[in-house]
Amino acid sequence: MQKNIIYLSAFFLLLGISCSNPAEKTYNEGAILYQKHCENCHMEDGSGLEALYPPLAGADMLENMGVGAACIIKNGLKGKIIVNGVEFETGMEPIKGLSNVEITNIVNYIHNAWGNKRAFIQLNEVEKTLETCAL
Repeated sequence: MQKNIIYLSAFFLLLGISCSNPAEKTYNEGAILYQKHCENCHMEDGSGLEALYPPLAGADMLENMGVGAACIIKNGLKGKIIVNGVEFETGMEPIKGLSNVEITNIVNYIHNAWGNKRAFIQLNEVEKTLETCAL
């Protein structure tokens, strides 16, 4: 009897996990990846680090580039950029070793955290974009 209760509990737990909101899942996984790979420079609240690293919260550049943010995550960025009228020249190193799924999750997180609001991007959109990124 106790074995049946354990199996039934495990079944409902797995059912609940499999039925969870996919957008919420990608956002939460993106938050964890952001914390690990991006937060040191762009800060926990996406505000950036003064004149060194640009903000992601409310960033016009991020809003305008959409799925192209995946290319910056994968390949980095060199040269001058202007974000919300402020010039940044620090650049960004590529984040190596991330899967396309992980890149998708980070992009979806930064597009929807700190008041940013954007439709969630699908994995196939990121894969197509990454194929065309300049190396």
